[in-house]
Amino acid sequence: MANSPQAKKRARQNERRQNVNKARRSRIRTFLRKVEEAITSGDADAAKTALQQAQPELMRGVTKGVMHKSTASRKMSRLNSRVKALA
Repeated sequence: MANSPQAKKRARQNERRQNVNKARRSRIRTFLRKVEEAITSGDADAAKTALQQAQPELMRGVTKGVMHKSTASRKMSRLNSRVKALA
Protein backbone atom coordinates (compact mmCIF):
# COMPACT_ATOMS: atom_id res chain seq x y z
CA MET A 1 0.00 0.00 0.00
CA ALA A 2 1.18 3.53 -0.75
CA ASN A 3 2.53 5.29 2.34
CA SER A 4 4.01 8.61 1.22
CA PRO A 5 1.71 11.41 0.04
CA GLN A 6 3.32 11.28 -3.39
CA ALA A 7 2.68 7.55 -3.71
CA LYS A 8 -0.93 8.01 -2.61
CA LYS A 9 -1.43 10.72 -5.22
CA ARG A 10 0.14 8.54 -7.94
CA ALA A 11 -2.18 5.69 -6.98
CA ARG A 12 -5.19 8.00 -7.38
CA GLN A 13 -3.90 9.28 -10.71
CA ASN A 14 -3.22 5.76 -11.98
CA GLU A 15 -6.74 4.68 -11.08
CA ARG A 16 -8.22 7.64 -12.98
CA ARG A 17 -6.03 6.98 -16.04
CA GLN A 18 -6.98 3.29 -15.91
CA ASN A 19 -10.68 4.17 -16.11
CA VAL A 20 -10.13 6.59 -19.01
CA ASN A 21 -8.00 4.08 -20.91
CA LYS A 22 -10.52 1.31 -20.27
CA ALA A 23 -13.29 3.46 -21.74
CA ARG A 24 -11.16 4.32 -24.79
CA ARG A 25 -10.23 0.69 -25.38
CA SER A 26 -13.88 -0.33 -25.08
CA ARG A 27 -14.90 2.36 -27.58
CA ILE A 28 -12.26 1.17 -30.06
CA ARG A 29 -13.39 -2.44 -29.68
CA THR A 30 -17.00 -1.40 -30.32
CA PHE A 31 -16.04 0.26 -33.61
CA LEU A 32 -14.01 -2.80 -34.61
CA ARG A 33 -16.92 -5.08 -33.72
CA LYS A 34 -19.20 -3.07 -36.02
CA VAL A 35 -16.77 -3.64 -38.90
CA GLU A 36 -16.56 -7.36 -38.10
CA GLU A 37 -20.35 -7.70 -38.01
CA ALA A 38 -20.71 -5.90 -41.34
CA ILE A 39 -18.10 -8.21 -42.89
CA THR A 40 -19.76 -11.37 -41.58
CA SER A 41 -23.17 -10.19 -42.80
CA GLY A 42 -21.64 -9.69 -46.25
CA ASP A 43 -22.74 -6.05 -46.58
CA ALA A 44 -19.86 -4.37 -48.44
CA ASP A 45 -21.22 -0.82 -48.14
CA ALA A 46 -21.85 -1.10 -44.41
CA ALA A 47 -18.42 -2.66 -43.89
CA LYS A 48 -16.76 0.18 -45.81
CA THR A 49 -18.51 2.92 -43.82
CA ALA A 50 -17.86 1.10 -40.53
CA LEU A 51 -14.18 0.82 -41.44
CA GLN A 52 -14.01 4.54 -42.26
CA GLN A 53 -15.47 5.29 -38.83
CA ALA A 54 -13.15 2.85 -37.06
CA GLN A 55 -9.89 4.15 -38.54
CA PRO A 56 -9.83 7.52 -36.74
CA GLU A 57 -10.81 5.81 -33.48
CA LEU A 58 -7.87 3.42 -33.82
CA MET A 59 -5.45 6.25 -34.54
CA ARG A 60 -6.84 8.26 -31.64
CA GLY A 61 -6.10 5.29 -29.42
CA VAL A 62 -2.51 5.40 -30.65
CA THR A 63 -2.08 9.11 -29.91
CA LYS A 64 -3.60 8.65 -26.45
CA GLY A 65 -1.25 5.77 -25.69
CA VAL A 66 -3.92 3.09 -25.38
CA MET A 67 -2.38 0.90 -28.09
CA HIS A 68 0.82 0.70 -30.09
CA LYS A 69 1.02 2.25 -33.54
CA SER A 70 1.98 -1.04 -35.18
CA THR A 71 -0.95 -2.83 -33.57
CA ALA A 72 -3.43 -0.27 -34.87
CA SER A 73 -1.86 -0.32 -38.34
CA ARG A 74 -1.97 -4.11 -38.44
CA LYS A 75 -5.63 -4.17 -37.42
CA MET A 76 -6.54 -1.54 -40.02
CA SER A 77 -4.61 -3.34 -42.73
CA ARG A 78 -6.24 -6.71 -42.04
CA LEU A 79 -9.72 -5.23 -41.82
CA ASN A 80 -9.17 -3.23 -45.00
CA SER A 81 -8.10 -6.30 -46.94
CA ARG A 82 -11.19 -8.22 -45.70
CA VAL A 83 -13.49 -5.33 -46.70
CA LYS A 84 -11.87 -5.18 -50.14
CA ALA A 85 -12.39 -8.92 -50.56
CA LEU A 86 -16.15 -8.39 -50.07
CA ALA A 87 -16.36 -5.91 -52.93
